[in-house]
Amino acid sequence: MHGYNSQLIHFAQMAIKATVFKAALQIADMDRHHYADHALTLAQHPSETDERMMVRLLAFALYADDGLSFGKGISSDEEPDLWQKDLTGEIKRWIQVGLPDPRVIRKAGGRADQVVVLSYGRAADIWWNENRDYLQRQENLTVLKLAGETTQALAALASRNMQLQCTIQEGHIMMTSVAGMIEIEPLILHRGPRSAER
Repeated sequence: MHGYNSQLIHFAQMAIKATVFKAALQIADMDRHHYADHALTLAQHPSETDERMMVRLLAFALYADDGLSFGKGISSDEEPDLWQKDLTGEIKRWIQVGLPDPRVIRKAGGRADQVVVLSYGRAADIWWNENRDYLQRQENLTVLKLAGETTQALAALASRNMQLQCTIQEGHIMMTSVAGMIEIEPLILHRGPRSAER
């Protein structure tokens, strides 16, 4: 019986392992004058869809920096999907994707210089309408919305080893891979007075 229980524990541990994706991301961001190649490793949580993972990748492209890295995100309330820290460990930018709990976002506003939410999905408008008044009081918060067809098209680009080129100009994003090309233009729902342009 003991051996059977050990097997169950082993299978349970295997079942919750993240799936690892590799992305070679070439960025030409004319708005921020950021031109670089990034070799990224994304751990996809068992409950995370390809769509959500690719929105995280897009968030990296939008805010790419040597200090930007992926946090625990979906598996932790204490870490965002991405964060940018300086050499002292201070959080310069906290990025969440999806429709996060507004209380987590308010708390993040006290921990980070800048907070960004990339919202998407069928419930994005409902989430924003329900939380707008609460979130608009946060001066260092930027809330962007991605169209559903955009994020679904992004999901179609997902593969275990990706080669992607991302060009950004005047807020317009073009993501290209061997699987196709997608044009993305995030809608700005909120940009607080202490929020960076990007």
